[in-house]
Amino acid sequence: MGRLEPIASGFDHESAGLQEPAILNARFSGLTAERLIERALTEIFPGRIALVSSFGAESSVLLHLVASIDRGVPVVFMDTLRLFPETLAYRDTLVERLGLTDVRTITPEPAVLAKADPYKALWMTDADACCRIRKTEPLARAMEGFEAWFTGRKRFQAATRAAIQAFEQDGARIKVNPLASWSAEDLKAYIVRHELPPHPLVAQGYPSIGCQPCTSKVKPGEDARAGRWRGLDKTECGIHLGLENDGSGI
Repeated sequence: MGRLEPIASGFDHESAGLQEPAILNARFSGLTAERLIERALTEIFPGRIALVSSFGAESSVLLHLVASIDRGVPVVFMDTLRLFPETLAYRDTLVERLGLTDVRTITPEPAVLAKADPYKALWMTDADACCRIRKTEPLARAMEGFEAWFTGRKRFQAATRAAIQAFEQDGARIKVNPLASWSAEDLKAYIVRHELPPHPLVAQGYPSIGCQPCTSKVKPGEDARAGRWRGLDKTECGIHLGLENDGSGI
């Protein structure tokens, strides 16, 4: 994919600042996912944006889109130490297939785990706390120095995501959601067109994949994320509720 010419009116990063997702949406949300990603990488947040990926069921699409423009974009992967072995293997498969050169696998602090979850059972008594120490706090530290991050969230995934925009405020950072308007059919077509390997658990009934203890199979007709924290009043791990509100101090 070739480089794009700047928008005629240009983009004044300094005047718009990072606190104005409405301005970013007005200027760029009408672009295709490919062009939006390129703008973010080369014009809006050059050298200051990372891709945060779970290497889950639909992750290959966004990873492929970004790698098609720049294989050296930092990719932050949060290994909670409770993931499915298939997810770790899938990460390695995609890294090799896409030629990603800067994948940063982040893990929880051993001392924090030893104190707060010594028996690996915290998920049973306080799932929010488990997500916080294994995912959101380590990820918040990993995001220091970045002004923005790509996410793979789509509106169709759940009722709680139905209104997401291409750009969203996340504390001092901006979340960029290039696939916000994509449908499940769009994703499938892209995967087929580019012959991207599927996550091995998708065929087993897991359309949304997180940590092993808190992920179950989804029944026909259920929300794609119905298998996440089943039976709990919980729909997100916390990273999309604001990294700066997770107690990490960032």
